[in-house]
Order: sequence, then structure tokens, then C-alpha cells
Amino acid sequence: MFATGVTIVTARAPDGSLVGLTANSFNSVSLNPQLVLWSLGQKAGSMPVFSRGSHYAINILAADQKALAQRFATRDIDRFAGVAWQEGAGGAPVLDGVAAVFECANRSQYEEGDHVIFVGEVEACSWREGAQPLIFHGGRYYTELPL
Repeated sequence: MFATGVTIVTARAPDGSLVGLTANSFNSVSLNPQLVLWSLGQKAGSMPVFSRGSHYAINILAADQKALAQRFATRDIDRFAGVAWQEGAGGAPVLDGVAAVFECANRSQYEEGDHVIFVGEVEACSWREGAQPLIFHGGRYYTELPL
């Protein structure tokens, strides 16, 4: 019953391959230094890339990117096929058209329960002026509506 934004966290593996996944476990931690966090299940196939990598990008999805959110939540497909992106800090993919992106150094990790909490130090942040966010609540996607 908690509405969240929707992100795609991306990184580049040591062999140059790209990894990315949809996540809504994202939060600001600190303004000074600039820190954010997200979490990933310990058994996730991409865990070795994220836990050992130097950088990742947290791509905040815009309201028109529901299909992209679903794509990066789908197993056993090439999630990046046909997806436009640019290289960010440490080679992490920054997806085109997102509402915002945080390019992060992989600062620290904490195992808690069946997940690992990743704390990233923000090295660069950009946003698309006027972009509406994609919101997830109760198993459904929504867009922001003014009150």
C-alpha cells in the first residue's frame, strides 16, 4: 500500500555485457555526501555484477516508460535489445528518455534478510524537465495526477 517510483538499475559487467533490472526499492540517504540506496535479492542472477562492480546507474522512469519497466522485469530475454542508451559513469548504461538518472559509485553494501542494500555515491545526476514519473502501487502502474 505504498506508492513508489519505478527505476531501472543498470551496470556493465567486467566482460562488457550489460545488466539491468526494474526496481522500486530506491531512496535518498544523504545530501552531503550525496548518497542513494536500492536493494537487490541475494539470489538475483545479476548480483555478482552489482556487488563487484565499481558503478551503476539508477534510471528513474517516466510515465511513458511502462513497457520498459516490464521489459527489464522479464527473465531470459536480452533486456537491452533495441533500447537506446548512452554510456555513463563507469560504463553504466544511462537509458534514453528517463525522467532522471543518478550515476553512482558503488560505495557500500549491507546484507539484510534475503536482500543486499546498495548505497551509491552520486557522481552525476540529470533530469528531463517536465517529465512525469511512472508510479507503482498495488501491483499496477500509474502516472502522477495533480491534486
